Amino acid sequence: MSLRLAFMGTPDFSVPVLAEILAAGHEVVAVYSQPPRKAGRGMAEQPSPVHRFAEAHGLPVFTPVSLKGEAEQQAFAALDLDAAVVVAYGLLLPKPVLEAPRLGCLNLHASLLPRWRGAAPIQRAIMAGDTETGVMVMQMDEGLDTGPVLLAERVAIAPDETSGSLHDRLSHIGASLMVRALAALSRGALEARPQATEGVTYAKKIEKAEARIDWSRPARELDCHIRGLTPFPGAYFEIARGREVTRIKLLRAKPIAKSGKPGEVLSALDTIVIACGQGALEISELQRAGKAPMFARDFLRGFPLEPGEVVG
Repeated sequence: MSLRLAFMGTPDFSVPVLAEILAAGHEVVAVYSQPPRKAGRGMAEQPSPVHRFAEAHGLPVFTPVSLKGEAEQQAFAALDLDAAVVVAYGLLLPKPVLEAPRLGCLNLHASLLPRWRGAAPIQRAIMAGDTETGVMVMQMDEGLDTGPVLLAERVAIAPDETSGSLHDRLSHIGASLMVRALAALSRGALEARPQATEGVTYAKKIEKAEARIDWSRPARELDCHIRGLTPFPGAYFEIARGREVTRIKLLRAKPIAKSGKPGEVLSALDTIVIACGQGALEISELQRAGKAPMFARDFLRGFPLEPGEVVG
């Protein structure tokens, strides 16, 4: 049975979910997304990925700064919804908004709740060295990702997984999961399961300061750190030569069993090997600020490193 829905989302992660909902034949009467933000060289206002997709498909788009005002809440209630689907929207839903749809608000979250509640579950799972994550559809309440779980799908995290590749996989798996949840919701066949009270962790927003590489950490931890921050914001270190400081992002590396002083360049041929607090990282792809990503051997042609040099 087709449902009358509002879709609430903002980034690229949300777009496949909206696309699948439309393909399944549901009636999306309103799309809510965060307001356009200034971006690019000209700092012109840019609509979000969800905003652009919705407009391209002729869907009405609303971009309130907040939903706390009475006028916004009344407008939302006037949509006469069966349900609202929320995927990385980025705004708080007050109680009147949560209670307005007849069947409530369903949220898609990219973790195995209650692990990694919050803003950056994909990055935090990789950075922590988790070997498994997933996507869950939950019934929203007033807490931060605390509502009961309706459907879930578990996903293995590959040893070379980046947050970018995992983001894309979970987005498409989540889209299918949400469509299944809506089909069950229309039949009255969804069963809500409270989240566990143990194992709660929070995926706080990634801060820019976290991206700097601390070479005193073990190589295995830094491998997770780099993959969790790839492609954005990108883990980096700096090299000072005279008065010039060059920032370098690490895009692909693997831990190996070599040792040296933390930050010491152990070899710089086809790959670059740098010692860590325990073990070393063999770097195969990296990027200077303002330059394109490069394989290590190409990078070294324009920016040579010498064994024994200490970076960071």
